Amino acid sequence: MTLRLKRSGILNPNEKLTFSFNGKKMHGLKGDTLASALLANGKHMVARSFKYHRPRGIFTAGSEEPSALVRIDSGARTEPNTKATTVELYEGLASFSQNHVGSLEFDLMELNDFLSPFLSTGFYYKTFMWPKSFWEKVYEPFIRRAAGLGSLSGKPDPSIYDKGFLHCDILIIGGGAIGLSTALLAGRSGAKVILADEDFLFGGSLLSAQSTVNEQDSISWVNNVLNELESLPNVRLMSRTTIYGVFDHGIFGALEKKTDHLPPKDNTPRQVLWRVYSKKSILCSGSSERSIAFPNNDRPGIMLANAARKYVNRWGVIPGKKITVFTNNSDGWNTATQLRDAGCNVIAIIDTNEQTATSIDGIKCFRGKHIINTSGHRRISSIQLNDGTNIQTDFLAVSGGQNPNLQLTCHHRGKPIWNRELLCFVPRDPPVNMHVAGAANGIFEIQEAIKQAHSITKKVLHELDYKTANINQPEFYQNPYKIHPFICVKSSRRSWVDLQNDVTTKDIKQSHQEGFHSVEHLKRYTTLGMATDQGKTSNVLGLMVMAEHKGTEVPNVGTTIYRPPYSPVSIGALAGRARGKNFHPFRLTPSHEWAKEQGAVFVEAGNWLRAQWYPKQDETFWRQSVDREVTETRKSVGICDVTTLGKIDIKGRDSGEFLNFVYANNFGKLDIGKTRYGLMLREDGIVFDDGTTARLNKNHFIMTTTTANAVSVFRHLEFCRQCLCPRLDVHLISTTDYWAQFAVAGPNSRRVLDKVVDKAYSITNENFPFMACMNLTVFGGVQARLFRISFSGELAYELAVPRGYGDAVIRELMKVGEEFNIVPYGTEALGVMRVEKGHAAGNELNGQTTAQMLGMGKMVSKLNDCIGNTMSERVAFNDDENGLNLVGFVPCDKSKTLVAGAHFIKKGKANTTINDEGWMTSIVFSPSLNHSIGLGFIKKGNKRLGEKVKAVDLLGDNSMEVKIVSPHFIDPKGERLRV
Repeated sequence: MTLRLKRSGILNPNEKLTFSFNGKKMHGLKGDTLASALLANGKHMVARSFKYHRPRGIFTAGSEEPSALVRIDSGARTEPNTKATTVELYEGLASFSQNHVGSLEFDLMELNDFLSPFLSTGFYYKTFMWPKSFWEKVYEPFIRRAAGLGSLSGKPDPSIYDKGFLHCDILIIGGGAIGLSTALLAGRSGAKVILADEDFLFGGSLLSAQSTVNEQDSISWVNNVLNELESLPNVRLMSRTTIYGVFDHGIFGALEKKTDHLPPKDNTPRQVLWRVYSKKSILCSGSSERSIAFPNNDRPGIMLANAARKYVNRWGVIPGKKITVFTNNSDGWNTATQLRDAGCNVIAIIDTNEQTATSIDGIKCFRGKHIINTSGHRRISSIQLNDGTNIQTDFLAVSGGQNPNLQLTCHHRGKPIWNRELLCFVPRDPPVNMHVAGAANGIFEIQEAIKQAHSITKKVLHELDYKTANINQPEFYQNPYKIHPFICVKSSRRSWVDLQNDVTTKDIKQSHQEGFHSVEHLKRYTTLGMATDQGKTSNVLGLMVMAEHKGTEVPNVGTTIYRPPYSPVSIGALAGRARGKNFHPFRLTPSHEWAKEQGAVFVEAGNWLRAQWYPKQDETFWRQSVDREVTETRKSVGICDVTTLGKIDIKGRDSGEFLNFVYANNFGKLDIGKTRYGLMLREDGIVFDDGTTARLNKNHFIMTTTTANAVSVFRHLEFCRQCLCPRLDVHLISTTDYWAQFAVAGPNSRRVLDKVVDKAYSITNENFPFMACMNLTVFGGVQARLFRISFSGELAYELAVPRGYGDAVIRELMKVGEEFNIVPYGTEALGVMRVEKGHAAGNELNGQTTAQMLGMGKMVSKLNDCIGNTMSERVAFNDDENGLNLVGFVPCDKSKTLVAGAHFIKKGKANTTINDEGWMTSIVFSPSLNHSIGLGFIKKGNKRLGEKVKAVDLLGDNSMEVKIVSPHFIDPKGERLRV
């Protein structure tokens, strides 16, 4: 660390840290960034550019950095394309340069720079067109190898990423002088405030300013304000937090780096992605400096003047032994003064404005001059002025003007406007309830900015009904900001605009010459502003260059609209904990642990993990288990966890009328204590879902939906309630997760339930007939609901208890059912029994079937309006001659297995689309019938019972003869379920 000033900025010279760059051990101080530590070790060349692989140094001191991209850590924790200017140094940090073949200093790909005359902008559009055969074998592999900057490890990231939610009255974005003063005023007034800043220290430009505030040094003022803010319970300070996006309804995206500044830890979240809900926001994000385009202005050792000031005053780094400043504005002179006062050797200042009257003792001034060339390879060594003067210098600080950091104001399509006096874009039409203050609003004099910020804050507090607290406005001193309209040097040599993507003024000129005048075309044709900094240092300069070529002003060129994210957000942070098994988490039924103990085989059913079958020790094939479960259930009794079915409580004076509207059949006249099967249609008359709805009392219904449509049905009902039926008194709540529900089916199901239902309730056939429902208690007082409904075709019930009792209930049911040889059955047996009974399910309700196809056309009530009613009357839906009907199928050769998806063709006709008469939807092996059976749709199926047709599976090269039968294979009259 030989290049440190004696006072080391605001750092403690005794708090030393060790880190490495490309395997070389170096030393830094606590509070350094990787960039400041590298500079302190004399390391200026740290990267290579994307296109030409030219040497690149550190250009800025913040998130706007376009050049100094490095790879952090190694192994699985590798993170490429990290800006050295934002990496907080910690003990043992390992960093590596990237985007080079060979070493950083001797990059074989630097050959591209010598080939630059052949690699001008848009060359890939022109070069890779011919010959056509080269594309896949030559061009594409080459482009893919050359694409990108850094490389990933290829291993799973072991870091933990989290997500969270925050709420506040006022979100203040930016923790500089304006943000701190605004937060103090709002905090003292009692408003709930969040102050967020992407830096790891609050203070902004005050951390690198040799200035006083209220007759004390700026650092002391910052610390005093922070101490008070930390003492206020209504204020939340969030350093290391980037507000990366502005979304609808006052919602902001924020990325907080929790442990990036610490050695890697396995059990602590590395980053947290916050969703911030704010009533009002104040943008105090400041401004960023831009460069001037002049020949060979991309060499290491050339840096923005404001960044140089930060490295000197904040981190105590000597950026060079012979420093030159090149500026077109008054702030460049401020940089020269502060660098000199800090003890740096500033040898010259070059101002493009000949009329500038400012001078600095001991520094040679060149007024009205500009740079026409630089020399040096791994670091700048000299510059040449337009008057022929050569200056030997190893560091050049450039200031081309200020750009307000207004990106967040554009996230709702707000376009900034051009300020001719300041030569920059300023915000216009920011998002609703966002206010912009300070340099972000084009006010570069800090005293005036403070005054404006306080005025905005008082207005916001008044709108939120808070009384404004008393606060003394801090007194700052700053020279007025003035700028000379000089943007680039006209030369045949290359002048860089976008340092990462190697976009030059020549490229912009060529884009104009080839007709790409639009700013959108310019961006995509040249890749201007498409680097990792999203054009923070290059966009405005590029637009000014284009305007000059067009002979017009910047407003006539236009500007692109900034989009989220403001700074790159890692995929890991966006994913949070949704990785591995958590990427698609599954829900567990209340009986899951018990089912595991029974050795159940599980299957993913939507978001649920359900028991598919329960194999016994001597069963080696899944069909053996399923057949046994079906046979034993139909013989005696079986139990199945059906908690996954959607359950919606519907209450309110108009519940019956509401159900009449959303269901195709009538529910308003359903008797209390009764359940009815319901069919729900979409607006186009297609079946949406089916299920049962029970009426527990006059204004209370319980709707059951299919597992797959539980969420979509609830959303549909809410849409109907809020938008289509707002006048109705109806209230909905999803209770799927509250109730554990079990189907108890089979001839002995009532005898099992008699043992658990409390004696005060009778469930005899006379007192509790088919399709009855009631509230009751079980097991001596546990609240429950009982429905006498059947999906299996047997005498069956569904018992619902609060979810917390679910595991205990299934254990007790299995215990009391032992004398009846009770068996658990899974989804496969459930599917077999429903096909045997002819019940339609997901395979039949696939979004293209109608009530008429299902044989339920008469269920569509004409007594009242309902969703889908009118569209269900379309002629094509009611075509008896060509309409499809749901029927059953059995193979003529009972030893054969039906194929789901097979299409039906008349015997003697070719297997072509024109002869297609329908398709098989569901097939199972029926242990009750001892052969394969299926459900499917076929033209005029109801009139063709007994006819034989071909079931053709062209994909499997399979065809068989099948017989059309009733879909009700077992107990067609429904006698079993009514006993």
